[in-house]
Amino acid sequence: MPFMICKLSPKLTLKQETELKSRLGKAIELVAGLSEQVLLLGIEDNYCFYLRGSKEKPVAFIEISIFANPRHYGYEALTKEITAIIHEVLNIEENRIYIKYDDIVAWGVGGSTFDLYGG
Repeated sequence: MPFMICKLSPKLTLKQETELKSRLGKAIELVAGLSEQVLLLGIEDNYCFYLRGSKEKPVAFIEISIFANPRHYGYEALTKEITAIIHEVLNIEENRIYIKYDDIVAWGVGGSTFDLYGG
């Protein structure tokens, strides 16, 4: 299961939040085997960011944790798509959109643990 958290400096309208949810849910499909049906998505707006010592312009920071994809298949396409979505929906400049990927080798849910290495 992938987990994506979006920390965004602008305050979102319900329409913007809904559009982000839908479009990011579709974008995760760029990584083989993933879909909105397995995506855990968090959206945190009105986040205070200082970039280069200033908070004058909006910023987005997206963290994506993905289990069992050590070769990072689909990440380049996903980065491009997420950047386009954030820019289009929130008008944040592309060079102010940061995306961090975390490789998950073990994941627990529902009382069970899934381990990439079977440990």
